[in-house]
Amino acid sequence: MAQVEENYTEVSTFIIVGFPGLQLEYFHMVAWFLFILYVTIVMGNLVLVVMFALEHSLQKPMYIIMVSLALSDIGFTTVALPKLIARYWWNDASIGFYTCHFQRHMIHYFGSLNSLIMLTMSVDRYLAVSFPLRYPMLMTAPTMTILTVFSWLVAHIFPGVTSINFIQISFCGSNQIIQAFCDTLSLAALACGEKSYLSMASYATAMFILLVPLIFVISSYFCIIISNDLTVICCSPQGRRKTLSTCATQGCIISIYYIPRFFVYSVPHIPNMKMTPDSQIATTFFYSFFPPLINPFVYCLRTKEIKAILSREFKPQ
Repeated sequence: MAQVEENYTEVSTFIIVGFPGLQLEYFHMVAWFLFILYVTIVMGNLVLVVMFALEHSLQKPMYIIMVSLALSDIGFTTVALPKLIARYWWNDASIGFYTCHFQRHMIHYFGSLNSLIMLTMSVDRYLAVSFPLRYPMLMTAPTMTILTVFSWLVAHIFPGVTSINFIQISFCGSNQIIQAFCDTLSLAALACGEKSYLSMASYATAMFILLVPLIFVISSYFCIIISNDLTVICCSPQGRRKTLSTCATQGCIISIYYIPRFFVYSVPHIPNMKMTPDSQIATTFFYSFFPPLINPFVYCLRTKEIKAILSREFKPQ
């Protein structure tokens, strides 16, 4: 670290602390758990990507969204977990200054991307359920591809705004990041000088990317429920069960994704409300890695086409 003031040192590297209350004797066990989690998430989502590339029957709008979500989950997990695994496996907790900033940007990039993907997914489900006859014309594979590429590009804007703010500040004093990875909240806590503007700007950006898509998602589900076209489907118990199952499944995943995030980001701005470092990291860990773990099963393996492909491939000769 280079000396900049009499009482401060300029930060050139950061230390990923992880769970502060975790005892040293549990490090290897946690490392193995994280490694198995990483392999499971990557392999589970990679199966869908490979199947989509090889099976032309899956190259439909719905599966384009699923593959986009799978790639995003692989990217997020690859950015976040390897350094945390190294921290507990080899006690390698240090991360370079610019590497940490890159990780922070990519962590929030994939978070923003997932939010936009869920928005696109809800619009697709609304069109499929409410306009089943017009759906093939309203949502084609090229249209969904354009929406997907647009989401992957636009998602850089939101963390980019925060990155511009971080370029203009310096870090001094402690370099310990009390988190599983570099993120905006943990880095903002280490900034020098006045932090209120940086904190409020980061909070406003996070709420925008979380709440705006969430409002559209909730609105789409509400429209599905009250849609006049749904009365035709509800005449059939099977159609009703399928529609409610789809909405309930996606609603569960969306709740896991949005509610804990909103709580963690809002706690610092709510008077007399605090979270311990371990509980904050555990909550962040839950909403960050549980959805990528179960997404392949929730969105993909329940569909008839993928079930048919898997049963064909693994059917005994």
